Amino acid sequence: MTLTSMISAPRILALTPIAMLAGCVSFGSEPPPSLLTLTAVSSAPSGSAASATAGDTIRLAPFEAPQRLNVTRVPVQVSDSEIAYLKDAVWVEKPARLLRRLIAETLRTNSGRVVFDGDDAGASAEQFLRGTVRDFGYDARSRSVLVRFDAVRSNGQGGVETRRFEARVSDVSAEVGEVGPSLNVAANDLADQIAKWMSEA
Repeated sequence: MTLTSMISAPRILALTPIAMLAGCVSFGSEPPPSLLTLTAVSSAPSGSAASATAGDTIRLAPFEAPQRLNVTRVPVQVSDSEIAYLKDAVWVEKPARLLRRLIAETLRTNSGRVVFDGDDAGASAEQFLRGTVRDFGYDARSRSVLVRFDAVRSNGQGGVETRRFEARVSDVSAEVGEVGPSLNVAANDLADQIAKWMSEA
């Protein structure tokens, strides 16, 4: 297996400890054979409906993300200062948008409340959820996937609360067939944590 790279020979020598990942990560870009997405473990059934006043509704604002996550590739944390991308792993949309939709669906199912996910322009709500996706990828050092989100919850009375949420799945090989499903599991775990937190408001 070879490591597709734009780096110099001395740099390649520095990557020797991760030689076993050589065929699994890439520093370039190639067309993927398939695309990844997130799927909610539980979702509202077709035909279900809910109604509420503005005070009982939740609106999710678009999530922020650092530049390394503001792409459709799956980042691989090789070291504290080096990031590659998992070969053949490409999301259908940027992770921040996929995660927001997953959290919105989880909130609808678990709370029974009216939830607007940021694409619903003009929707009125008193409770808001926004935040930043800090991590959403694979850590080669621990062979695990990690999803981390800094959430901000606010209401119409000016109250604001923040909390960091994290979900990890361990013992994952650096292969798209394992990393993709594992990230879906971690994302659903994180969405459940956030839904429980939002129910306390």
